[in-house]
Amino acid sequence: MKRRGGRFAGSGGPEQHHIPLPRPDPPFEVVDRGRLIARRLVRADHLEPGTGAHHVLDGTVLGVGEYRAFGSEGHDTQIRRGHRQPARCVRGRTLITIHPPKHETFDLLARTNTDPKGIVRAVEEYRLQAWGLYMARPTPGRVQFHYLESWLLPSLGLRANVFHFNPGYHRDQDYYLDVGTITVGLDRWQTEDHYLDLVVRTGRNTEVVDLDELLEAHRAGLINAETAESALRRAVAAVDGLAAHGYDLNAWLAGSGMELSWR
Repeated sequence: MKRRGGRFAGSGGPEQHHIPLPRPDPPFEVVDRGRLIARRLVRADHLEPGTGAHHVLDGTVLGVGEYRAFGSEGHDTQIRRGHRQPARCVRGRTLITIHPPKHETFDLLARTNTDPKGIVRAVEEYRLQAWGLYMARPTPGRVQFHYLESWLLPSLGLRANVFHFNPGYHRDQDYYLDVGTITVGLDRWQTEDHYLDLVVRTGRNTEVVDLDELLEAHRAGLINAETAESALRRAVAAVDGLAAHGYDLNAWLAGSGMELSWR
């Protein structure tokens, strides 16, 4: 099926330089013989915890600044009752709030999607496969975009999204991947977002964003060491797979028997 809206236009991505990484806690610095991310990454099972060395990026873009997601569909600062208080970190001259991990519910029988703020959204289509769940729904009230498509992929710990932008809000991206855990039920799926996101530009590159949020969330006790390291490994494995397939999300997943289709 042809994806709605085709390829999204934008003003151009960030420049791709060798970017020094912020110095994380040693247990969560995933390395490949002295590099965090190489032009073509090794498989995740070849990675090992680092020893605190300061690594740089080669090929894949690392974003820790202005690339934001979209309100309730992204990493905003909403605090829900019963959750730990958020942490804060500084980006440039701006103090930002790090939220606790966000949760969403996908109710196949009720055909609803409950977003991280607890708002219940009507779903136009659910499509269940042995390896994943597809969701398509309108996004009423959103200024930036009017429709959202997602594939939930439990074995990879990824949610692949296509945002259908409104005129004037197009972004230089083809797919937006959320890293986290996906719990599969008979008629209800649930997700927990683990901060890291990947912006995929087909045939060009993948940008890893919000690494600073992941590290700060760990330091603040919002996630434990195992969760933080798992998020890093999932992101590294995804970038590796994408790089090996020319930064083509659909080709990478098809090679693993996951045939994605979009509107």
